[in-house]
Amino acid sequence: MSATSKSPPGRTPSRRQVLGAVAGTGVALAAGAHAAAADLPLLGTYDVVVIGSGAAGMTAALTAAKRGLSCVVVEKAPTFGGSAARSGAGIWIPNNPVILAAGVPDTPAKAAAYLAAVVGADVPAARQEAFLAHGPAMISFVMANSPLRFRWMEGYSDYYPELPGGLPNGRSIEPDQLDGTVLGAELAHLNPPYMQVPAGMVVFSADYKWLALSAVSAKGLAVATECLARGTKAALLGQKPLTMGQSLAAGLRAGLAAAQVPVWLNTPLTDLLLENGSVTGAVVTPDGAATGLVRARRGVVVGSGGFEHNAAMRAQYQRQPIGTDWTVGAKENTGDGIRAGERAGGALDLMDDAWWGPAVPLPGQPYFCLAERTLPGGLLVNAAGARFVNEAGPYSDVVHTMYDRNPTDPDIPAWLITDQNYRNRYLFKDVAPTLTFPDDWYSSGAAHKAWTLDALASSIGLPAAALRATVDRFNSLARSGKDTDFRRGDSAYDHYYTDPSVLPNSCLAPLWLPPYYAFRIVPGDLGTKGGLRTDARARVLRADGSVVPGLYAAGNASAAVMGHSYAGAGSTIGPAMTFGYIAALDLAGVL
Repeated sequence: MSATSKSPPGRTPSRRQVLGAVAGTGVALAAGAHAAAADLPLLGTYDVVVIGSGAAGMTAALTAAKRGLSCVVVEKAPTFGGSAARSGAGIWIPNNPVILAAGVPDTPAKAAAYLAAVVGADVPAARQEAFLAHGPAMISFVMANSPLRFRWMEGYSDYYPELPGGLPNGRSIEPDQLDGTVLGAELAHLNPPYMQVPAGMVVFSADYKWLALSAVSAKGLAVATECLARGTKAALLGQKPLTMGQSLAAGLRAGLAAAQVPVWLNTPLTDLLLENGSVTGAVVTPDGAATGLVRARRGVVVGSGGFEHNAAMRAQYQRQPIGTDWTVGAKENTGDGIRAGERAGGALDLMDDAWWGPAVPLPGQPYFCLAERTLPGGLLVNAAGARFVNEAGPYSDVVHTMYDRNPTDPDIPAWLITDQNYRNRYLFKDVAPTLTFPDDWYSSGAAHKAWTLDALASSIGLPAAALRATVDRFNSLARSGKDTDFRRGDSAYDHYYTDPSVLPNSCLAPLWLPPYYAFRIVPGDLGTKGGLRTDARARVLRADGSVVPGLYAAGNASAAVMGHSYAGAGSTIGPAMTFGYIAALDLAGVL
């Protein structure tokens, strides 16, 4: 089998095998279903079978291959990369070699104190320690075995820098620019980004905070010019420049290709093979072929993502209102691996939670709102027309507050209120300052515009007097530079996506210039964060704490090591890659 992304070759099944396939696809955990699965057509036998080609799965496969194990990656989608390819690809790994080389004053003691303060008792200390201990080595391993290189996201603060061990200048890294031609024809199978980079530019995640300010900031204009220069240089060299999640996914895939690890696309997981209490393979349905079995001599690593696009699971486990149309996670993430692991005996944790963030439900897909809710001259209000949260706080905290308050003081949807002064100064999503928003933003109800606050309140169904009073109060706080109501601007993190030219508090500016705008805000997410319970070696655990032999999980198919919190930019991908790495090391017998 070559390392090219494709479906495995099919074969004509017997009548008995067809009947076995039907039995194997059932959701019941009958012993007969697993027995039938063992009789399915054999598609291959490997030391390790990896489910999913996101950051967790590809890191696990690369590690296994470099430890001398035969490995295959099976991927449900017609593309590789999963949600990681769609993302900004921040990676939160304390004490990694990239930040240490840049002079970041991190230490193992600081990192342990900070993570413990952020996560608390939600996650066993042994799992936290495993993440911190193996994360730096994982980054070194990836750089040694793929074309990936990384950059420090200087200034992107830890999300709670005032806690013990927190770093106001940040620990996060992101992939450096990668030439996509390294993948050849395989580049066509890369999952597209959530947001396209502006044509002709090469943009890093750390650039976006300045691009949003390019109309009002000399540094913002300089960064925009640099992004354009990078794009021009790449074009002259005949390169296909990739950054952010595109670079991460392509770089890992290039590593797999060099290691001769096959990646089977269009090959969803149907079930896991359980024999004598151990997971010994995966039942998959290749595109255009009959359901078959891939056997695993040592084990299966589930890295298939979360369940953000499974409406029934979200309704079962999460608070209302919830839906599948507010997430920016990969559309194939419907919890297949989580359910299969549960049928094999795995316990579940953190299923109520997600990698939340305020989102504007624009037509086509939601917009995960980072800078826009933080920039000066905007505020969030609830159904009563009142502020209810520090708008510049960590995005997961904002949504937790929305859900916590909603039953008694409705905050879903909330509304981001801004004025024309804000609109004249700042990029909003990909709409440049002063330019009009698309008509369908207004026709869909995601955006509203009015020449007075009273008219705006009427348009979005809020009490006009309350909205006027809230804006008046906010304006007085903004002029003083001190938000005594919600402490916006007290944390170093609050100032990352703000305008340093605004004084005395770069987070706060009054609203004074009509027309006024309102943007509908709902609980968006980057993916769910609950899944299979695992130990410090990424092994899946039963409810009684015993190990399901042969079964591992990493990434959003596993319960997050961050618990109900979020340590910093990249707290999804950093642990996903690290526990994929740990799983492969354990399978190779080196842990």
